Amino acid sequence: MSVREGLLALLAAGPRHGYQLKSEFEARTAGVWTLNIGQVYSTLERLERDGLVEAAGEADTDGRRVYTITGSGQDELDRYLNLPSADETPSRDGLMLKVLVAIGTPGINPLTVVGTERAARMATLQSRRRELRDANVNGDLAKRLAFDALIAITESELRWLDICEERLMHHPTDHPTTNSTPKEHA
Repeated sequence: MSVREGLLALLAAGPRHGYQLKSEFEARTAGVWTLNIGQVYSTLERLERDGLVEAAGEADTDGRRVYTITGSGQDELDRYLNLPSADETPSRDGLMLKVLVAIGTPGINPLTVVGTERAARMATLQSRRRELRDANVNGDLAKRLAFDALIAITESELRWLDICEERLMHHPTDHPTTNSTPKEHA
């Protein structure tokens, strides 16, 4: 999902001004995805230019304009929500790139990199589980699902790190076998 589709979904529920959209977007994504108010307004301008939303009259006394979704905007939102997500090239995942680059980097033991990343992900997983336990998600399905997604992503990263370790340990000489630490950059 992009900000564009998120704003259209919120406007499908009724007219909103930019700050309401920002606040509700962040609430709907359980605070995982924060928005800059400038990003909201630049997206609204593009949506308005493309005929997907329209501003209802002049700005109020606080300078806020209220936006509504158009029929074309509703069609665009329906199309987005009813089509499966594209099977795209993976995003430039920092963890994956780090491990892959470590494999061929002289003086770096990729097993050490994997171990360091595993320890960090375990701490993250424990933290996210604590946050879920401590969060007030009573009846807030979106918040619960956001926490569930973060936990599942972290668990998936840990599974992938286990696979990396297994393959590195059984793959002949593509990586140094001694523990090494990253070189300091000048």
